[in-house]
Amino acid sequence: MTAASATHRADEAPARRLPRAYLVVAAVLPLLLLALYVALLNRVSAPLGAQIGQPAPSFALADLNGKPLRLADLSGRPVVVNFWASWCGPCVEEFPLLQRARAAHASDGLAVVGIIYQDQSEPARAFMRRMGATWPAAMDPGGKVASDYGIYGPPETFFIGRDGRVVGHQIGQFSARDLDQQIAAILAKE
Repeated sequence: MTAASATHRADEAPARRLPRAYLVVAAVLPLLLLALYVALLNRVSAPLGAQIGQPAPSFALADLNGKPLRLADLSGRPVVVNFWASWCGPCVEEFPLLQRARAAHASDGLAVVGIIYQDQSEPARAFMRRMGATWPAAMDPGGKVASDYGIYGPPETFFIGRDGRVVGHQIGQFSARDLDQQIAAILAKE
C-alpha cells in the first residue's frame, strides 16, 4: 500500500452517526423556542398589573384587626393604595408623609390603604404601631393582590380617583412633592 492510497482510504472513512441525544435535541429545540416565543408575545401584549386610566383591580382582604378591607367599600373616594413591608427601609420615610396627607385631606374623603407585601402579621403590626399609622392595612395571602397590581417590590403606590380608575403610580419611594402631586391629581379627578 502506497502512502497515497493510505491517505485516500483515510479520507473515505465511513461517516459517523450522531448520538441519539443530539437528534432528540435537534427535534425538540425548535418546538421549545416556538413555545417561548409565543409565551413572550402573550406576556408583552397582555397588560401587566394596574394600568393608568383603567379601573383599579378590586380586592377583598382582612385588615390586621380582622375587619374586611374591600376597595369597593371606598367607591366614590380618592384612594391611595400603598404596598409596603416592615423590612422595607424606604417605607419608614413614606409613612409619616402618608399620615400627614391623610390628615390634611380628611375633609376631601382621602382614604389610605396599606397592602402588606411578603411580610408577617406580627412585624407588620409592630411597624404600624411604631410609625403611628392609623389607616387600615391588610395581609395579602399568596400575593394575589400584589400580582393583580403588578408589584415589583415595596414601596409601590397607586393613586385611584373617585371614579375607581388608576390616576397615578409610584414605583419606589415617593417624596413629599411626589405625594402632593399625585394626591392633587386624584382629588381633581371626578
